[in-house]
Parts: sequence; structure tokens; C-alpha cells
Amino acid sequence: MIQSSKTPVPFQSNRKYSVLEILQLIILASLILYFGKTLFIPLSFSLLISFILYPICKWMQTKGINKGIAIIISILGVTVLVGAVIYLLFAQFSEFLQEWQSLRAKLTETINQLSTFLSERFDISLEKQSEFIKNMLNNSGSEAFSLLRNTAYSVSESLFYLLMIPVFSALILFHRQMLSNALYELFPPERKSTIHEILIETIHAYYNFIKGMLVVYLIVGLLNSIGLLIIGVPHPFLFGFIASILTFIPYVGIMISSLLPIAVSWITYNSIWYPLGVIIVFSIVQVLEAYIIFPFAVGSRLKINTLVIIIVVIVGGILWGAAGMILFIPFISIIKLIADRTPSLKTLSVLLGDGEQKKVTK
Repeated sequence: MIQSSKTPVPFQSNRKYSVLEILQLIILASLILYFGKTLFIPLSFSLLISFILYPICKWMQTKGINKGIAIIISILGVTVLVGAVIYLLFAQFSEFLQEWQSLRAKLTETINQLSTFLSERFDISLEKQSEFIKNMLNNSGSEAFSLLRNTAYSVSESLFYLLMIPVFSALILFHRQMLSNALYELFPPERKSTIHEILIETIHAYYNFIKGMLVVYLIVGLLNSIGLLIIGVPHPFLFGFIASILTFIPYVGIMISSLLPIAVSWITYNSIWYPLGVIIVFSIVQVLEAYIIFPFAVGSRLKINTLVIIIVVIVGGILWGAAGMILFIPFISIIKLIADRTPSLKTLSVLLGDGEQKKVTK
């Protein structure tokens, strides 16, 4: 890792920004991020990956490996890792399909029991139940096309991201020196050491972000496994850690990973309470992960307070959806690095910090 031997020079600015100017900048940035998300989301993921792979590429180059080959090896390693996660997702779904016949029989039996219960307890005839279900299906049929259209758009968008992210990452790594020089040219020469220091600390921040995410997956996996073990689901640690790994895919991952333990528990115990227990366990852990574990584990490593992390996650979800909930965390860490070195942004630095702010050197 590159180390800067010079003491960074903070950005000097006597300009005081009014509240109205700050709000205008926030609104403008939000509009740009929202309407440009098709470009910015894959580009941001690529920047994240290139920052993570930079030390690996640099190390391989010091060992005499060609720059281009080092980049290709690094990108292939990440591709294999992502491919393994996708394979795990489809393997889970395949296992669920193998249990579908038994699960369908259990589901039919449960529906019949529920229908009989409603008929006997609340005097709702089978004809009224059938009519209600038919009306519900007719009303939902008009929304089916919209659902299919949104699903097709999401799939095509994801495929576009999967294709563009490796390309962007490789190009950023290959042209990193040119991009760094262009960044230096945007500022006065005396600020070059400060910009260099921010770049180095940004790489460290992204690295700490990844370490924080690994801690999150470990804690979530343990909590999932303990919860499944308590309610008596077979293979609790297998299901618990698979669910933890697949939470990398927000929303969809946890739903897919819960299908198999739900099916297995239902078939094994012939009771609806065990599948409900699985849903409750995963739901509680997901809430803990989103609002306590993730902000604490990631925020503490990035030296950002938990309140800001939660707000940033929500804002990221509003602007970019699930991708924003992941990407906006390292973004805010970069803003904090800049604020730490800018006297006029001292208030922002204090607000973002974890209470251990260092004084800006003049």
C-alpha cells in the first residue's frame, strides 16, 4: 500500500455557505444521482471493486507480472466469487424445487383445513370462499402484466450491470495513473499531497468497508443458525450461513434462502408453526442486521456514527434502491475524508464522525 510521507495540507477556504446554498446543492446532487443511476450504479460498483483490487494489482506488478495480466487475474477472481454466490442462489432454488411435490401436498392439505375451519367456525360457506378467491384473482390479474414488465426490466438492468461492472473496473485500474493525474490538475499544486492522501485513505476506507461487511455476514449467520437451532429446524448452521451469504442480494437473497428451511421444517414436522418460526427468526435477524449490526460493524470501521449510517442507508434506498443501500456507505466515508481536511466543513466533519474527531491541522 502506498504511504504518504508528507503531512497533508488541509483545504483552505474562507467561504461560508448559507443553508439555502447547501439545500440547493443537496437537491441538485440528488436529482443527478437519481436520473443518472443507470450510469452511476455500475460505475460506482466498478470504482469500489477497483479500489479493493488496486493493492492486489500493485503487489502483482511488483512481482514482475504485466499490468494488464494483473488486472485480468484480479477481475477474474472477483468474477469467480460473484459466480459462486449466484450458483449458491440457484442451488438453493433447485433444492426447493425438489421438495415442491411434498410441499404442494402439504399446502393443499393446509388450505383445505383452513377452508373447513372458516366454514365451521365463522359460517363462511365453501361457495363464498371460492367466489372471494375468484374475485381476488381477477383483480390481481390486471396487475400481472405490470409485475412481469417490472421483473423483466429489473432482470435486464441487472444483466447490464453484470456486463459493464467488470469492463469499467478493468478500465479504471488500467488508466488509474491518468485518472489520478487528471484529479490532481483540478486543484492547485500545493494541494497535490492532500489529494494523494485522500486517495490513499479512500482505498483504506473501502477496504475497511469490506471487512465490516464480512463481520456483518458472520454475525448474521450465527444469529440465523442459533434461531433455527432453537426452533428445531434440521441443519441450522447450513441454512443460517447460506441465508447470511445471500443477504448480499438485498431482499431477494433472504427470500430465496428462506424457502428451503421453510419447506424442510414443514415437511419434517407436519406443522405450520415451524415455517412461521423460520420466517420470524429471519425477519428479526434482518431487522437487527439493517438497523443495528450493519450500522455498528461498518460504521465503526469507517469512523462514522451509527445515526448517519442509518440515514445514508435509507437515502440510498430511496435514490438507487438496494444498490444505493450498499454504495452510499463508502460514499459518505469519502465525504468525511474531505470534510476532515477542510476547515470550512468542520461542522460536517463533526456530524459525520464517531465522536473521536481530530483537529484539522493548519
